[in-house]
Amino acid sequence: MKTQTPTPAPTKAAASKPKKSGGLNPVFVIPILFVIALLTYMFVFGDPSHFQGGNNENSPLDGDYFGIVYKGGPIVPLLFTCFLIVLVFSIERFITIGRANGSGSINEFVRKIKSMLDRNEIEAAIKECDRQKGSVGNVVKTALVKYQQLTTDTELNKEQKLVALQKEVEEATTLELPMLEKNLTIIATLASVSTLVALLGTVLGMIRAFAAMGTTGQPDTAALATGISEALVNTALGIGTAAIATIMYSYFTSRIDELTYNIDEIGLSIQQNFAAHN
Repeated sequence: MKTQTPTPAPTKAAASKPKKSGGLNPVFVIPILFVIALLTYMFVFGDPSHFQGGNNENSPLDGDYFGIVYKGGPIVPLLFTCFLIVLVFSIERFITIGRANGSGSINEFVRKIKSMLDRNEIEAAIKECDRQKGSVGNVVKTALVKYQQLTTDTELNKEQKLVALQKEVEEATTLELPMLEKNLTIIATLASVSTLVALLGTVLGMIRAFAAMGTTGQPDTAALATGISEALVNTALGIGTAAIATIMYSYFTSRIDELTYNIDEIGLSIQQNFAAHN
């Protein structure tokens, strides 16, 4: 008679397997955005139709902002690249954090889980986590599975079980956070870097303006105007990009902090429930 080999229980490593962080890879995305910015500068902003006489060497047409931006000089493609990076990675973070929120209201999910824990309905709470399909649900489900394992554990005392449960919540949270925070550093960096790049463009424009004033005889008013225009265009693009990057970074960090707070709230409820019923 054959003896059936018992199926081994899932190991902790398998249960806590880290998830792929997902998201866009900046190593590939940023060079592509630079090429797009450069082509846009050359063939859209620099299109002859935006300039007097159909020649982009001449002054831009009155009120034609494409031509005005083109006259901002060689720093404009770098600033436009910064703007595109902020735009693309902000959209990507919107999508990623939106998925992390899962389906339905986070606050409603937190209330449901806490209510189920009060009634000691662990299985129902796990099923609710499966329906939520978000980062909070993933962390809570991991904690609840550990909760079930600890209730049948006869080797650890109550204090040790509570420590193990708390550690499980912390580890699950640590595995989820990289997915939410990825690429936020790029947005934060561009909030300051874009102003420095704009300052470089401003300085180059002012150098051109003062060089026009220093010519012998009558100053070249056209060159003077071009230099000042170049400086102001770079300043405007840099400040605008930095402002958008700062707002987006603050918004995304507040969303992540809210998710983390909800995870901590439910994690504390799970530990209190375990202490009360075991």
